[in-house]
Amino acid sequence: MWPSGPPAAGVGEGDPGGFGGGLVPEPYDSFMRSHLRYYGYFGGEPWPQGRVPSSPRPVGLQRCSPQGQKMGGQKSPASLGGPSEQHPTEAPGTGSADPGFLRGPGQELSPPRALEPAPGRGTPLPSARRCRGSLGEPRALFALPSARGPLPAPRWPVECEVIKEAIEHIEWVPSEPEAFCQPVGHEWAPATLSEEQGTVVYHLSPAAPGSCFTRARVGGAPGPLSSPAAPLEGPQDTTLQFESRFESGNLQKAVKVGPYEYVLTLRPDLYTAKHTQWFYFRIQNTRRDPLYRFTIANLAKPKSLYSEGMRPLLYSQRDAQSRGIGWRRVGADVRYYRGGGGEEPAAFRLSWTARFPHDGDTCFFAHSYPYTYSDLQRYLWVLAGDPVRSRYCAVRALCRSLAGNTVYLLTITSPIGVAVKRAVVLSARVHPGESSSSWAMRGFLDFLLSAHADAQLLRRLFVFKVVPMLNPDGVVVGNSRCSLAGRDLNRAYGTALRGSFPGVWHLRAMVERMLAEREVVLYCDFHGHSRKNNVFMYGCDGGGAGARMRLHQRVFPLMLSKNAPDKFSFPSCKFKVQKSKAGTGRVVMWRMGVSNSYTMEVAFGGSTLGGRSSHFTVEDLKSLGYHLCDTLLDFCDPHPAKFQQCLLEVDALLRQRLGREPGSSSSWSDVSPSELESSTSGSDSSVSDGPPAHLCGPTLPTEQRRRKRLRSRRARNALHWTNAVYQSRATVPARLGTSRTRRLPALPGTPRGGSMAGKEPRASSGVTFPSTAGARHNCHAAMGGSQLDGGTSAVLRRRPPLSTHHPSGVTACPEAAGPCRHGSASGPVAMVSPQASSPRLPQALSP
Repeated sequence: MWPSGPPAAGVGEGDPGGFGGGLVPEPYDSFMRSHLRYYGYFGGEPWPQGRVPSSPRPVGLQRCSPQGQKMGGQKSPASLGGPSEQHPTEAPGTGSADPGFLRGPGQELSPPRALEPAPGRGTPLPSARRCRGSLGEPRALFALPSARGPLPAPRWPVECEVIKEAIEHIEWVPSEPEAFCQPVGHEWAPATLSEEQGTVVYHLSPAAPGSCFTRARVGGAPGPLSSPAAPLEGPQDTTLQFESRFESGNLQKAVKVGPYEYVLTLRPDLYTAKHTQWFYFRIQNTRRDPLYRFTIANLAKPKSLYSEGMRPLLYSQRDAQSRGIGWRRVGADVRYYRGGGGEEPAAFRLSWTARFPHDGDTCFFAHSYPYTYSDLQRYLWVLAGDPVRSRYCAVRALCRSLAGNTVYLLTITSPIGVAVKRAVVLSARVHPGESSSSWAMRGFLDFLLSAHADAQLLRRLFVFKVVPMLNPDGVVVGNSRCSLAGRDLNRAYGTALRGSFPGVWHLRAMVERMLAEREVVLYCDFHGHSRKNNVFMYGCDGGGAGARMRLHQRVFPLMLSKNAPDKFSFPSCKFKVQKSKAGTGRVVMWRMGVSNSYTMEVAFGGSTLGGRSSHFTVEDLKSLGYHLCDTLLDFCDPHPAKFQQCLLEVDALLRQRLGREPGSSSSWSDVSPSELESSTSGSDSSVSDGPPAHLCGPTLPTEQRRRKRLRSRRARNALHWTNAVYQSRATVPARLGTSRTRRLPALPGTPRGGSMAGKEPRASSGVTFPSTAGARHNCHAAMGGSQLDGGTSAVLRRRPPLSTHHPSGVTACPEAAGPCRHGSASGPVAMVSPQASSPRLPQALSP
């Protein structure tokens, strides 16, 4: 299929300039051969001689972009922000030289045709069906998993060595609950064991300090692999053989300090010097009888569920092959304590003992059930081969990561009444070490794509936009928290650096486009939690809003706790918006206008509710996806009974917490979020580390980075004045002549123009902003208050009072059987004037 229709009628087989007629000269033959191989065609194939193509080829075929647009012109904002919002029945927004990408319903594609030989001499060229694009389009530029072809291999930074063995595990659910072990409590570490007191049996060279990501390739570092493991001295050598150079693996060093005791060091997140929590490594040359002790010596968190009875995971390949047993909890004498070396920042240790089930086995240890990038691709590969589920699920490429791995976007809905449907946006795995979030997302997709009556109703009511893995690079290399930019992506949703944080930037741009078209009824970001058991949510309560909105924020989590009483803990939910969380997904989406914006935290440990005190299994994690779907139907039920009951319960719980009388007429608007919550501790938060590592430049010694101190108040005031003038020039519109105004480019989520000044609401919006007081505020509101500072200032706005929709006003779609939209058809909610967060201008610069 040609990008813009069939070949031109004037250029056909045998016409002048066409490839079909006459002989191709040898110099041109050689040129075309190298040209096509450069772009991925005929790789490794012998070049047959004496053949000409049977299909015509147009002259001057222009190179096309992945979106099917000719290159050289200006791209539309939709193309810059990711794939356009299309129905699954429409053609994909990202072209691919691979003919077997995922399709929506009605996109039946003929199998690719091989080169068709024809008599004569010359050079064969790909037929039109084989190209599916243009000569200038590299193969697999946005390749998506297909049941007709191999899976795209993950791309690794060139600093990473990768073994060739494919690592796969089976799914298994134990017949009995895996109980927590008896907590030992905190204790001080023994004397630090150095390398002189033991033998280094495995050591990977760490990344150079201050290095940053430069490029990536399939297979990681070129050239032969090194040998980080010490060789065995003979069959009687009982030394364990460690390995972690595979997908999501993380182990840097292993030191043997006793016959059956090892001290392990985890690799920090790539291009950083911290964030050590996730571990996943392989062990070979095991012995069945001895009791081994393993100690991880450089964990970062001062508190962990390991001190409350959580145990590590073990996988035995022999048990998997012979008995069908997969990951299981093992370990005794589990201890989590502070190291005794006195280093700063303090390092914490995890120590446990375990026995291996077989001699000479290959085993794996992991912090949580691994779910790799290849696991996701295999799932999508199976989905592509299912003729039923692929009819209402379309997979697009949201964007490419820094390493070139595809960030997948799934659009799930039925083809009826798409224009009037509300949207639900879900994402997971922004933190690569939180693999439990991927299993919860897997359960959500399994249920939503099933034939269950509730799943069919959900597909009729909503358009689901799902990003199952936001940080594929971090998952591939085995990071705990960061991407290859060396930064936490869940603090970068408000950034203007699209090239450094592509996944979250494009997700935010997609939600912004959706808000202009339809209501987004729910946004939920799936996470894992290392310090609190059970499942809970973080919401957004900015304070000052009406009682109705503040209570509504807590209804969805309360409903979820009723649907999953043995897993979800409503008392553990927090709704305070902290300053350090301004760049998180839930806060940014909330300030953009998504009133129900949450982070769902799934504990690495298990549940202490409903009489159980045991670890979560894979099935427990997957069941959370079903419970989320069930709660969404309850939340949007056209009958108001459930919603009203939960509102009354939330009101009673909050009054009980504050010591107020039930049924009193006091308002909630004068109560701060801190009064409603006893503590916000337990959140796995990390403060933004600033710009990405590759934009910070080389690290200078402390002596060179130290500034000269200003010794007088006059000098300090002069510096403050200079900064204020510079900042005002970057934010206040500059007059160009008498009628033109130059403004900075708007960021995603930053409205333009006078609609922010309060005169008129945005088109199709039911929210009217109050007029700003004073020309100074009007001037700043007119330009949107955006600052290209690489941080979150573009979204740090005071959230407007949103028009609250109530399920009692839900009407029915004419095309769908069930409720489809809240009562009033108010459009997306615009953002409020940013005057509250705008920089204070000097008096002399005030307009």
